[in-house]
Amino acid sequence: MDSTSLAAVTSWCPHAPLQRVSFDWLAGVELAVLRLDLIDPLISGNKWFKLAPHLHAAAQQGARGIISLGGAHSNHLHALAAAGQRFSFPTVGLLRGEPQDTPTVRDLQRFGMQLHWLGYGGYRARHREGFWADWHARYPEFCAVPEGGGGLFGAQGCTTLVELTNEQLAVLGWPDYHGWWLAAGTGTTLAGLVMGEGGRRPVYGALAVPLDHGVPEQVQALLTQAGLANAGYQLIEASRGGFARRDAELLAFMEQCEQDSGLPLEPLYTAKALMALREAISNGLIRPGMRLVFVHTGGLQGRRAALLAGV
Repeated sequence: MDSTSLAAVTSWCPHAPLQRVSFDWLAGVELAVLRLDLIDPLISGNKWFKLAPHLHAAAQQGARGIISLGGAHSNHLHALAAAGQRFSFPTVGLLRGEPQDTPTVRDLQRFGMQLHWLGYGGYRARHREGFWADWHARYPEFCAVPEGGGGLFGAQGCTTLVELTNEQLAVLGWPDYHGWWLAAGTGTTLAGLVMGEGGRRPVYGALAVPLDHGVPEQVQALLTQAGLANAGYQLIEASRGGFARRDAELLAFMEQCEQDSGLPLEPLYTAKALMALREAISNGLIRPGMRLVFVHTGGLQGRRAALLAGV
């Protein structure tokens, strides 16, 4: 990544509008959506905020390119490949499973990302010691970015979402708000919001993956690194029985929410998070009169896959 690429990356400051929405199930709760899905047609959602610090660090180290991991519908790889094309640095993607032809994979190829399919066993090996040695030998001077843009760098990049929201409160006519609501896939964005808040407001994370994916441990590790081990947040199970698990009730709920609000949703993260919010309101965890900011984390590669499958 040359100095021109670094200057382009560090100078890009995307804007995400904050919009009020209304659903009949809110029952007196006020909800605003931070529209990270609107920051860019290609580098969309929370992915840029997690990627940016990794890209800055790679450029400062003189890395020639970026190598990272994801699946055939990965929002992270999509954003990384698009950023590589836009800011002129090479990218390599290590993909889960066997070769697939999906809209996301076609985009990765079109953006110039070099793809390697690891199979399922090979992908599970990503946490083993020595996994990266062969890849660094194959792609010398490439910087490895964690799956999903995670790690402390990724979380620190998401702290800016607090300031981005606070700057727009006057648009809503809100004097303040009582907390955050978002889907949690790796917990990186959630940890970043907790860091950005510094204990001022609680952060509620709707777990879009089962507990055995280790998200609570990942969040706690990031907050411990940041010196905020006891900061306020709450994780709520919302996976509907498994990662990428969809059912008729979820899909009907997603369709109704889209009709009511105009928000584009997808079944893996954002729809599950809103469904969990409806449940939290009905069981009294979120009370009438509370003002919440829902982070629309993007995830719309999953929506493309769902639409292609006709669901």
